[in-house]
Amino acid sequence: MSWNEFVQKVLISGEVKNVTVNSQAPHKIKVNLHDNITSINGKKVHHIYVNVRKSTEVETMLREEEKKLHINPLEYIPVVISDVEFIPDDTMYQFSEVTAYTLLLLAGVMFILARMMKKQPPSSRLTKPSSPKKQTSNFFDMVFESETSTPETKTNVKFKDVAGMQEAKEEVMEFVHFLKNPAQYKRLGAKLPRGCLLTGPPGVGKTMLAKAVASEAGVPFYAKAGSDFVEMIGGLGARRIRQLFQKARDAAPSIIYIDELDALGAARSGGDKAFSSASREKDQTLNQMLVEMDGMLSTQHQVIVLASTNRADILDKALLRPGRFDRVVQIDLPNRQERLEILNHHLKCVKLKDKPENYSKQLANETPGMSGADLANICNEAAIYAARENDDVVDKKHLDYALERVLAGAPKSSTSISPEERKIVAVHESGHALMGWLLEHTEIVSRVSIIPRSKAMLGFSKTLSSDGYLYSEEQLFDRMCMTLGGRAAESLIYGRITHGAEDDLNKVTDLAYAQIKQFGFNPNIGPISYPKEGDFQLRPYSEALATTIDVEVRNLIKKAYDRTLKTLQDNKNLLEKLSSELLKRETLNYDDIELVIGPPIFKSKKQFSYEDGTTFKA
Repeated sequence: MSWNEFVQKVLISGEVKNVTVNSQAPHKIKVNLHDNITSINGKKVHHIYVNVRKSTEVETMLREEEKKLHINPLEYIPVVISDVEFIPDDTMYQFSEVTAYTLLLLAGVMFILARMMKKQPPSSRLTKPSSPKKQTSNFFDMVFESETSTPETKTNVKFKDVAGMQEAKEEVMEFVHFLKNPAQYKRLGAKLPRGCLLTGPPGVGKTMLAKAVASEAGVPFYAKAGSDFVEMIGGLGARRIRQLFQKARDAAPSIIYIDELDALGAARSGGDKAFSSASREKDQTLNQMLVEMDGMLSTQHQVIVLASTNRADILDKALLRPGRFDRVVQIDLPNRQERLEILNHHLKCVKLKDKPENYSKQLANETPGMSGADLANICNEAAIYAARENDDVVDKKHLDYALERVLAGAPKSSTSISPEERKIVAVHESGHALMGWLLEHTEIVSRVSIIPRSKAMLGFSKTLSSDGYLYSEEQLFDRMCMTLGGRAAESLIYGRITHGAEDDLNKVTDLAYAQIKQFGFNPNIGPISYPKEGDFQLRPYSEALATTIDVEVRNLIKKAYDRTLKTLQDNKNLLEKLSSELLKRETLNYDDIELVIGPPIFKSKKQFSYEDGTTFKA
């Protein structure tokens, strides 16, 4: 029964002898009744099982209910902790019912397979097939057929084809050099590393780097996906792991590559039997891989295991220890110089009007936070757009269109919003752009548009973000002011606001809480950092401090909004000129904005320098 039923029907009757809590049953408790047989719902029972939210909280809940019933503390019901697993009385009945359904289902499957075999022509079952390719004669042969993967020695990808990732390439090139010159390392007592794990966000080039390793090393290369070893049939995944490693040892030196390792190597389940039975096959497969890489049955054959994943946080700890994956190579999103190399590589495959270098520098500055796959997609979208427009070559306008499409979505018809709404959007986006133009610590405004997009965006302001890792309090405050520029502009021009600034307010609120709770920027709270609160995580501070934090966040946002409103009031004529021009032309780039309202006040500080010494100005 439920906890409420237990309180109303059993606890109040005074028939409870004790309560048993078991660590193996986190959501169920056993209530033992007094020796005189109690009647509940017309049934004579000695004990009952009660479903609870958490068995560890039962004693607290029980004491609260006893206080409500004014029970003497000396007569409180004892709570017993036991390690003996609960076995409900109806377990055998449930087991028999489940077994019957399972047997009935298996009988149906076997009947269908038998009918399929009977429908097969006799000649195909009796005569020997002429093709040398192995054919599966029945269901069991199909399930347990042996591993047939063949190694690749050429992947047509070299290190020179992998743009960027200089540090990662240096890490994995040691494996290639070891395979080509093992004597150089063995004379000093060095051993061949067992494995290398490539981690990083999606699209940064982990798989491409593994292909380059295989091609440069010139050894047999076995490529598999982690999902290839996840099977419903017990023991099949472990069997495939054994076969794969055996083939790699026979062809040693060789490389095994497992893509999306998290499908296979996720952390094993804990002691809860309900969970362990459901994932027993996956755990068995992972255990087999651990044994093959570095266990009692592992050998000294020259087999390197490369793997890649973007979920390294969920991998089993035994898989990441030295001796299995000796190297963990983190591949981050490319910085500006790496984006420049990647764009130059992809633009060489596109028929351009000018040299790739004339387009790649500005694109590299306009694409912070993008992966190599995103950059390749921009180049491809530009070529597709040029072909759709029947142009002979790809030019800057095609690349700009592709960038906006990837960032904000495909443009929609301008008639999808009313003329009055277009004016409000123009004022809103002009407020963002003007604040970015006037403040010292904001980034360069490269483009502002009021063309509706497919990603539910009525307009956007694009800045040339830097690749900085450290931000001061002044820089974050200026960013808050720029984000609030749209709402303040609406209030200044129209005397009212719309809900279009909802996303801006979310960003500002998150940034304000981060400055106060995590960065230690607030003098009243002090240099203390609190972790982000999860869904079920308790706050590590009191209600009084939580109230103080809320007040400080509100004051910080109000201070930023007041400064934004005053700055726009002092430059209202520039705001009106910019919004009028934006309403007329729908899209303005940096040069257009400079012609309308003049150059930025802090233009000299808003420049980017490349590693080759050249400087980029917007």
